[in-house]
Amino acid sequence: MYNPQLETFVCVVEAGSFNKAAERLYISPPAVIKQINLLEENLDIRLFIRTHRGLQMTEAGKSLYQDAKYIIQYCKDSVTRARNAMQESEEIIRIGTSMMTPAQILVDLWPRLQEYCPDIKFRLVPFENTPENAREILGNLGQNIDVVAGIFDETMLQLRRCAGLEISRESICCAVSIHHRLAVKERLTVNDLHGETLMLMRRNWSHYVDMLRDDLRENHPEISIEDFDFYDVTAFNKCENNNCVLMAIENWKYVHPLLKILPVDWGYTIPFGLLHSPEPSPMVSRFLKAVEKVLVQQR
Repeated sequence: MYNPQLETFVCVVEAGSFNKAAERLYISPPAVIKQINLLEENLDIRLFIRTHRGLQMTEAGKSLYQDAKYIIQYCKDSVTRARNAMQESEEIIRIGTSMMTPAQILVDLWPRLQEYCPDIKFRLVPFENTPENAREILGNLGQNIDVVAGIFDETMLQLRRCAGLEISRESICCAVSIHHRLAVKERLTVNDLHGETLMLMRRNWSHYVDMLRDDLRENHPEISIEDFDFYDVTAFNKCENNNCVLMAIENWKYVHPLLKILPVDWGYTIPFGLLHSPEPSPMVSRFLKAVEKVLVQQR
């Protein structure tokens, strides 16, 4: 697929020397040097300038380094996709999972699901929760990932071009730093938030959130509302570092160790469930119907 010496090259760049790269790769420094020499020879490119002060990358080396990690990851992903294609005959549901989209709900349902789908297996597919990944994964469910668990509503489904199966209604809660004045409480009232800055997802992301926003602006102007664009670690870090309050759900209680998620007596909820392709495969459709049957039994 790709020249494995590329990985050695990346390691040398990031380690800063042949010796340190050798330690990370568990091989000898001469072996590292030999691989770099062979790579330079095969590519007919000089990647490093060796001086008594150490290594200095050439302009060609800098250019290759920018692309090398992408090339390596792309090739690895290609192999993964090929293996998945080889296993298409198997009944496997590929579940995307990240800090914001934990797969615990399916783990909890799994014993009951096996009664209806004994031949279906799960495969967890971890991904980094970034705006680009969210747009790519949710807009192409059914290709590399079949389902993702998370909060949603019709607005978000249209925005991301996917469909959703509601499993539960999750109470809209608030996350605060464990050092925040409200962290001593086990439950909040709306009045507790007076004087605070509440971080809410921007308007038109979810009409449930927009309903909450409009209610607070009309009836609780003492609460400052700060909009943000995407739920990721940055949003949680901002909440903790700036001593703000962040809209959250109970399922995110393990996302940030320095935040505490508290229920609020305002009665707002948001759907939580499985996001899937608007046109799921027969296997995924059978799996979703099994989930619906289990939910009916639990009610």
